[in-house]
Amino acid sequence: MTIDDAVKPARRGARSLLWPALATLAGFAVLMGLGFWQIERMGAKQRLIHRVEQSVRGAPQVLPPESAWATLRPKSYEYRKVRVEGRFLHDKEIHVHGLLSPERPGGQVLQGVYVLTPLQLDDGAVIYVNRGFVPTEKTDQAARREGLPEGRVAVTGLLRAPEPRGWFLPDDDPAKNSWFVRDPLKMARLAGLTRAAPFVLDADATPNQGGWPLGGQTRLTFPNDHLQYAITWFALAAGLLVVFAFFARQQTARGHEDGGASA
Repeated sequence: MTIDDAVKPARRGARSLLWPALATLAGFAVLMGLGFWQIERMGAKQRLIHRVEQSVRGAPQVLPPESAWATLRPKSYEYRKVRVEGRFLHDKEIHVHGLLSPERPGGQVLQGVYVLTPLQLDDGAVIYVNRGFVPTEKTDQAARREGLPEGRVAVTGLLRAPEPRGWFLPDDDPAKNSWFVRDPLKMARLAGLTRAAPFVLDADATPNQGGWPLGGQTRLTFPNDHLQYAITWFALAAGLLVVFAFFARQQTARGHEDGGASA
């Protein structure tokens, strides 16, 4: 048996591991990338939670000036607590379909709409105010006359960006005042309001006359499971290396056996 004969099985074993090694390396890189991506998302979520908590506990700020509305980015105002004064245009009220989940466990989920009413400011500009939820039987204004304040009002709440339209949401039907996403500029355009804010103000939980709409519906709790997801991806990456090491060991041992058998 020559030295070349002894080396050949080792060469074949190395060649047989080349593509599995490359595939393992690619998979490892992808899994580690996903893990670090989850770490970044965890940091972003923690910053969002801190910002929202600070905003909710802090004093109301002034509304961004109309001159800046066209260039505002959602990250610069989302969840900012503000206080505005003006007059509600109840005849241009918008209904956005939604559900209300009760606080107490086992309670009944209510189906209805969120009432978005344009508030006309002193300078003539308007901002849509999400006044809160009303059940289906209270959708008609005649069923909640007490909750339609006239004259000048003050509203405190959180600024929210327009909602993106999901793949499976039905189309809005403005003719029937049936909406599924909050799109203040589209709503204002169809209502003939030319100076509308590109964001919505979610009113706080200050009670309305008659109890409806039920304000304070902004979701202020955010799931933050990104660390668990990151650990899962890192564990899968480590597991992939273990599997490859076991596979490589078997292939190497088999190569030695083949080399010994041919001696």
